[in-house]
Amino acid sequence: MTQHFQRKTGWLPNLAATLALIFVCSVAALAQMEVPPTASDIQALVKRAVHNDLNTHDGLRYRFTLRKSDEKGVTTKDIVQTQDGDVARLVAVGDKPLSPEQAATEKQRLDELLGDPAKQAHRKQRESADNDRADELARLLPEAFVYKYDGTGETASGPAIKLAFTPNPNFTPPDYEARVFHGMAGELWIDQRQERMARFDAHLITDVEFGWGFFGKLFKGGTILVEQEDVGNHHWEQTHMRLNLTGKELMVKDLIINTNEDTSNFQQVPAYWSYKDAIHALETSPSR
Repeated sequence: MTQHFQRKTGWLPNLAATLALIFVCSVAALAQMEVPPTASDIQALVKRAVHNDLNTHDGLRYRFTLRKSDEKGVTTKDIVQTQDGDVARLVAVGDKPLSPEQAATEKQRLDELLGDPAKQAHRKQRESADNDRADELARLLPEAFVYKYDGTGETASGPAIKLAFTPNPNFTPPDYEARVFHGMAGELWIDQRQERMARFDAHLITDVEFGWGFFGKLFKGGTILVEQEDVGNHHWEQTHMRLNLTGKELMVKDLIINTNEDTSNFQQVPAYWSYKDAIHALETSPSR
């Protein structure tokens, strides 16, 4: 759950679910209603937004900048999406350009990756597995929470409908990972024009046990914020993620997650690029 709306790097990257109800009114119509929309209207809206996030396959790929801060420090990477998976080049540490020694080490790493397609294939496989796991959680969102209309507002991509959500007491998690939804409440913002999830802002209202590859417990009070927006051509990418979580890993080791990720400088790249094309671009053409 830590990787998507995702850029598919985060935990809610490409939220989607099978549309089970006919969408009885448009998002714009909901925003203009003089009376609050009904529960069924809201449920249909959430299902539509989730469906759109997972099922919009435009084939577009981008190059962008990722700035990440966590307990290890601050790093900035130049990233290119390709048909072989993402390729990244470290360009700054602590918001300072790489030293000549660091730059040389990074170039050597990329040069070695050029000659090792198996390594990139393994990375793509791991990336796909993470995305699939987040997508499965995303499909549960319409049923995992009870949503209430909470007005309208503005996000980076324009007007949005704001929904407040609380755990659905009738929701039965299909696996251990999905149990986290039972302890989560917050706000979901849905873009009014494109019917896409623009902001997921949640906090833990109780301690929750979880899976995510290392069983443990998350403590009450933790927060998760994920934002995505239209970066051009009606293509949506995650632009901000903030995780502030504490708990226990394997019920013994202290778990502290304090992470911020921001993506920017999106530039479209050819969809046919291989990971080798991306490395060439990263080494020869600096991003904006």
